[in-house]
Amino acid sequence: MTQPLFIGYDTGAPGGDIGVVRIGPHTLYQADAYHLRPKLGHFDAEVMDPPYRFNNSGGGAYRKARMGSDQIVAEALDQGFDHAIINPLRHGSVVVFCHNDQLPDLLAYLRPRYQRFCVLPWIKPNPQPVRNKHYLPDLEFYIHAWNPGHHPVGDHHDMHRWITAGTMPFKVFRHATVKPLPVMAKILRNVAGRTVIDPFMGTGSTGIAAIRQGKTFTGIEHNPTHFATAVERIAAAYREQQG
Repeated sequence: MTQPLFIGYDTGAPGGDIGVVRIGPHTLYQADAYHLRPKLGHFDAEVMDPPYRFNNSGGGAYRKARMGSDQIVAEALDQGFDHAIINPLRHGSVVVFCHNDQLPDLLAYLRPRYQRFCVLPWIKPNPQPVRNKHYLPDLEFYIHAWNPGHHPVGDHHDMHRWITAGTMPFKVFRHATVKPLPVMAKILRNVAGRTVIDPFMGTGSTGIAAIRQGKTFTGIEHNPTHFATAVERIAAAYREQQG
C-alpha cells in the first residue's frame, strides 16, 4: 500500500509558511533555496543544477522557434549563483552542474572545503547552436566533491564512463534546462549515502533518479510552475517504485 500524498502549506516548516508536498518519505518545498536550505540540516549528498553564468545572446531563427533561450533570460538562469549555498557542514558530498566559464571560480571555492573532487562531463549530441564566440556546448560539466566517508561509489565500468544523452526539448516540461534522466541516474548511482537534497530542483529529475536508486529525496524549487511539474513527475516515480 502506498503512503499518502500530502499537498498544502506547512506553518511549522523550517522558514515559516511555505509550500510543502510530502510524497511517501520524500519532501518537496516551494521556497527560496537561499533562505530555506540552511534550516534543513545535514544530508548525505547534495545534488544541484544552479543557474549558470554565461552569454545567452544570439540564436537567430533557432531562438525564436525554440523559446527556451528567452525563458532562461526571463528566469535569470544565466546570471550565476551564490557559491555560499554550497556548505560542507550540511552534506558529505556535493554535485554541482555549471557552465565551463564558471569552473575556475567554483573550483577555487570548493578546493579548500573538500578532501577531493572530480570534474566530469556529459556529452550532448544535440547542443544548442549558440556559440557567441565560444566553443559549441556539446560537453556540459559537473563537479563531484566529497569529504571523508562520502567518496563516490559504483563498479569500475560505471565509474569510468561518460554519459551521452540528448537534452530535453523545452516543449516537454516548459523548462529550458531539464537534465536528462540517464545523466541523473548515473550521478545518483555514484553518490554515497541514502539522503539527497536538491536546492534547485527545477522539474524534478534529481528526485526521480534518487527515488529509483532507493534514496530519500528532499527538493526545493521557488518557481510555482516548475514546482508543480516536479510534484507530478516525482509522485509518478514514487508510485512506480511502489508497484
